[in-house]
Amino acid sequence: MARVLIVEDNRDIREVVAEYLKLNGHSAVELGEAAGAADLARSGTIDLCIIDVMIPGGSGFQLAKTIRESSTVPIIFLTARTGETDRITGFELGADDYVTKPFSPRELVLRVEALLRRGGQPEATPQNFRRGNELLEIDPAGRRIRVNGSDVRVTETEFRLVELLVQHPGAAQSRESLMLHALEYHVDTGERTVDTHIKNLRQKLGNPAWIETVRGYGYRFAGEKRP
Repeated sequence: MARVLIVEDNRDIREVVAEYLKLNGHSAVELGEAAGAADLARSGTIDLCIIDVMIPGGSGFQLAKTIRESSTVPIIFLTARTGETDRITGFELGADDYVTKPFSPRELVLRVEALLRRGGQPEATPQNFRRGNELLEIDPAGRRIRVNGSDVRVTETEFRLVELLVQHPGAAQSRESLMLHALEYHVDTGERTVDTHIKNLRQKLGNPAWIETVRGYGYRFAGEKRP
């Protein structure tokens, strides 16, 4: 059972989402404004956040940015703002998913559970990769990435993208296959969504050369696996 934080000023929507979560065995914490949401999200007692972009007391985008400063808790934006620019902004701020209103509560719960499943992975042996003088370590069991011994804070979606890329170093992966692996179901996110996640990853890894662009197709991992 997961504990989900819902930050939404529309009481009817909050209650519907909370009820569907409860029907699927989860619990919900409901807030109608931004105040206190960041502290709660970063407290370690919340497994996932559902955040409206337009909320009293602040912007959902700003709230997500604040949360991401110290937490990788999964974030889903639930909003009436359907423009591509808003969607890209959400992913640039570290969101794992972006759902637009009107929405299906059942589909929203499926997305919640897909994100939660990705957090519970079987144990696996850490893998090391080298590019020049840089060392990259992928720890599937701990869901951690390290560059030259330093932890790199990534979202679960970002981790899943790296996970697929490093499975076949040098092999090109299509944008569609990357998002299918990252989200576990097909969703029409558009190519720019994948590009935004990769852009975030490159910045966090400190060297964009780890992930090469395959023009018109997707991306490939450029590191060399170490035994």
